Amino acid sequence: MKITNAKGFTLLELVITATVLLILASASVPLVKNGIRRDKEIQLSRNLREIRLAIDEYRKAAEFQKIKAPPSENNLCPSTLEELTDGVAATGSTSKKIKFLRRIPTDPFTGKAEWGLRSTSDDPKSRSWGGGHIYDVYSLASGTGLNGIPYGDW
Repeated sequence: MKITNAKGFTLLELVITATVLLILASASVPLVKNGIRRDKEIQLSRNLREIRLAIDEYRKAAEFQKIKAPPSENNLCPSTLEELTDGVAATGSTSKKIKFLRRIPTDPFTGKAEWGLRSTSDDPKSRSWGGGHIYDVYSLASGTGLNGIPYGDW
């Protein structure tokens, strides 16, 4: 009679453990992908809000004559996004400039600081800019958000 004190795992136990780990890992992959996408969507929303707030601040400064007034056909809006970062001459000062953005934020989906632009004369759903001034911005990214709304409509 042979008595063994075998210690360790059997092949069946190892296969079952590996299968359970594989199932758990495959279930977590979609969660991680959605988490990354959700983070990009949050960043997109913040960047759009940052640019829109800067445009609104520009308009308020122009309305209250804190900056040199833009041409009347601009409806108190900037002509380019670079005006928000480069600054606009303050009223009554030749050297002081008021800046509304430190930099133009990047679109997390395209990886570029390029945005779709709209003026007050453009259709709100338009994908082409009529030129002149900037009233609103939108993402140039294709695709639809987790909320079902295309990124260009955010």
